[in-house]
Formats: sequence, structure tokens, C-alpha cells
Amino acid sequence: MRLLTRVLPLLLMASLLSGCGYNAIQQKDEAVKASWSEVLNQYKRRADLVPNLVQTVKGFASQEERVLTEVTNARSRVGQINVNADDPASLKQFQQAQGELGSALSRLLVVTENYPTLKSDANFRDLQAQLEGTENRITVARGRYIQQVQDYNTYIRSFPQLVTAKIFGYQPKPNFSVENEAQISNAPVVDFGTTPQQQPAPQPAH
Repeated sequence: MRLLTRVLPLLLMASLLSGCGYNAIQQKDEAVKASWSEVLNQYKRRADLVPNLVQTVKGFASQEERVLTEVTNARSRVGQINVNADDPASLKQFQQAQGELGSALSRLLVVTENYPTLKSDANFRDLQAQLEGTENRITVARGRYIQQVQDYNTYIRSFPQLVTAKIFGYQPKPNFSVENEAQISNAPVVDFGTTPQQQPAPQPAH
């Protein structure tokens, strides 16, 4: 009898929590965390490619010191950030640093177009292929994260989950900014197999 009197309140509480969305909030919160881990994983993959890429380019185009330094410094700033995805300011700083690294890499790839020997190097082409694949995976991971956060935020703002979320301290999560969402909708184009077309030489005036 004593056991029954102890178990019944627990069962009742579990039933009430489930009906108020507590279990679903837990599941959605874990889904957001898992998606964020994948975002970090893919960004780290890109950062890990940078040192080898810089060293390879330097071997063929050491005179491009400014661009190489920009990439190295941007990669260093990324590594110094301890991001908290639940803090809007921290997430914004993280986005900015990753955006700077992406822009620096884009400028470096433009420069490499001027070095045919570098473009034909097997190691460089392998790094290019890895970078292209990583950029695509970053786009997919960020897109999934945005969807998971939107799903979570919508759920905890709806009734009756709204009450449960407030009782247990669940807050809406910040998401990638509008600029990043626009980038996500169009995956970065990393084209390593072509060279810029030559413009026709101007005709002499008659």
C-alpha cells in the first residue's frame, strides 16, 4: 500500500509533464544540441585544412604574403573563440569570425588562379577538393541547425508548452543572422577546375 501511495503521485506527475510538452521539449533541445555539434565539427574540419593549404600555396606563391597572412590570422581568430550557442552575442561573434575566414579563403583561391603550376600540383588539388566538400557540408549543417532551432523556438512559445518551458527555465535560442540565412540558401561555389576566360584584346582604333 505504501508503495502504491508513492508510485501514484510520480505517475500522475509524469503524465502531467508529458501532457504539457516536457518530454517533447527535452527531445527538441537535444536535437538542437546535436545539430550544433555537427556545425562545429564541419567548421573545425575547414579550419584544420587551412595550415596545409597556406603552406602549399606559399611553396608556389610566397610573394602573396598579404593574402596568406589574412588567412592565417582569420584562422587564428576562429580558434580563439569559445562560442556559446545559447548566447546571442557569442553566436554573433562566432559567425563574424567564421565569415572572415571564409572571405579570406575566397581571396586566396582567387589569387591561386594566377599560378598554373600551383593549380596543377596534386597536393593542392586534393586540398581544394577537401575544402569544396567541407564548404558543402557546412552549408548543410547550418541549414539543419536553423531548422532545429526554429522548431524548438516555435514549440516552446506555443501553449501549453509555454507554461512548462517557463517553469523549467527553457528559453528561446538565438539563431544564425539574416545574412547567414541568405548565405545558407545558396551554397558557396568553390570552382577549382577552371581558369578565368581570357578577355579579347581591344582592337586598335582606325
